[in-house]
Amino acid sequence: MPLYVVLGKYTDKGKENMKDSPKRLEAAGKVMKSVGGEIKEFLYTIGQYDFVAKVEAPNDEAMTKTRLIVEGVGAVRMEIMSAIPAAKEAEIIKTLP
Repeated sequence: MPLYVVLGKYTDKGKENMKDSPKRLEAAGKVMKSVGGEIKEFLYTIGQYDFVAKVEAPNDEAMTKTRLIVEGVGAVRMEIMSAIPAAKEAEIIKTLP
C-alpha cells in the first residue's frame, strides 16, 4: 500500500481548542480507516510543523479525501508527500542506465 508523510500545523482554531487534539487525532484515524488507510505513526513536533505522521492509504484519491475531511474541521492544515521506502528506492536505482 502506498506510504505518505503528513506534515501538519494547527490553525488558530486548533490552538484555541488544544485540549481536543487527542480526540481529533482519534477522529482522523477513523477517517483514514474509512478510506482503507491507516495512521502508522504520529508524532508531535517542535519547529516549523506541529506534527508529522506516517500513513498508508490505497491511493492519492483516498489521501485527498482524508485531507479534505480532516482540514474541513478547521483545526489543522496539512502538507502531504508521497513516500518511497529506502529498499524500494534502492531497487529503482538498480534499474537506472
